[in-house]
Amino acid sequence: VADSGNNRIRKIVISTGVVTTLAGSGSPGSADATGTSAGFRQPYGITTDGTNLYVADSDNHRIRKIVISTGVVTTLAGSSVGDTDATGTSAKFSNPYGITTDGTNLYVADSGNNRIRKIVISTGVVTTLAGSGSPGSADATGTSAGFRQPYGITTDGTNLYVADSDNHRIRKIVISTGVVTTL
Repeated sequence: VADSGNNRIRKIVISTGVVTTLAGSGSPGSADATGTSAGFRQPYGITTDGTNLYVADSDNHRIRKIVISTGVVTTLAGSSVGDTDATGTSAKFSNPYGITTDGTNLYVADSGNNRIRKIVISTGVVTTLAGSGSPGSADATGTSAGFRQPYGITTDGTNLYVADSDNHRIRKIVISTGVVTTL
């Protein structure tokens, strides 16, 4: 669980309901470290590939990786607020909220930039899959499409489904082509 207000990532044992802190000190911060020595600032979205957790660390404008077995936290992409496609910490986000994975890539609802971003997990390369960057609602392809504060995102492996918050719409993106439609 991304425990946003407490700046922590929590683990809940489903069978017992026991809650523990996997990572995060509780105080706002951005330190890459292990367990409760790591820092987060308003983490929201979280997804897993089974081995790692990937967290949209919203107010740090970063995508973080947590090794589940050890609690080691590193920054996969992002470093400060902005709108830059690049690799690793050279990339920039603006309040990323939702995150999902197909096992090879991460897809991020980059809320403040009104874009859907793609991160290749193995390399940290960040590109814009859809969204012009300006608030809008156009159904179109790639960066010709418009979003307004997208928050939630999930995938079925072929398509992305996005909660386009301030447009009050659910949007569908074909991953292979970047075609955006209003579902």
